[in-house]
Amino acid sequence: MDLKDKTIGFAMTGSFCTFSKALKALEELKSTGCDIIPIMSEIAYKSDTRFGRCETFKTAIKDICGHEIISRVQEAEPIGPKKLLDLLVILPCTGNSIAKLAAGIADTSVTMAAKAHLRNDRPILIGISTNDALGNAAKNIGALLNAKNIYFIPFGQDDYKKKPNSLVADFSLLVPAAEAALKKTQLQPILK
Repeated sequence: MDLKDKTIGFAMTGSFCTFSKALKALEELKSTGCDIIPIMSEIAYKSDTRFGRCETFKTAIKDICGHEIISRVQEAEPIGPKKLLDLLVILPCTGNSIAKLAAGIADTSVTMAAKAHLRNDRPILIGISTNDALGNAAKNIGALLNAKNIYFIPFGQDDYKKKPNSLVADFSLLVPAAEAALKKTQLQPILK
C-alpha cells in the first residue's frame, strides 16, 4: 500500500532510551511521502533525561513532520471528530500506556489520541518498548492483541540476559507494519 496520500499520527510515550531509534523510524516513514502529525505524551514532551534533552527531540520531530506537536489531552481530542488520521502509530509505547489503552483510559495526549482515532474504526499501530512486557504488562499486551483495529510492529526480547521480561518493537519494520495495518492486517511474524 502506498503511504504517500495518507495522514499518519506519530505518537511517542516515555521510553526515552528508544527515542533516537524512533526518530530514525519517523524519518523513514516521512520518506514515503505521507503527512505526519506528531503527538507526544506530556511526560515525553517535557522531560530531559540521560538519553537527551526534550527540546532537542521536539525540534527534530517538528523539523521532520512540519507540524507542531500535540502534547495535551485537549489538543488530541479533535482527532476523532475531525477524522484527522488514516493511521495512528504509537512508537515507542510504554507498558504504562499499553495498560491504559487496554483499560480504556484516556488521560494523556497519546491515549486520548488513540480513543479519538478508534471511534472512526481506523487502525492503531503499536511499537512496544517496556521492561515488563513478559511480566505484569503481558496481560495488557494480550488484551490489545485481541482488540479490534489494534496492530503491532513485530517485537522481541532486546536483552534476555539482563532484562528477561523486556520486549521492544523492531523499529526498522515501521513502514511495512504501517502498510499492513492500513489494510487491517497484522504484519507477520509478530515475534522476532
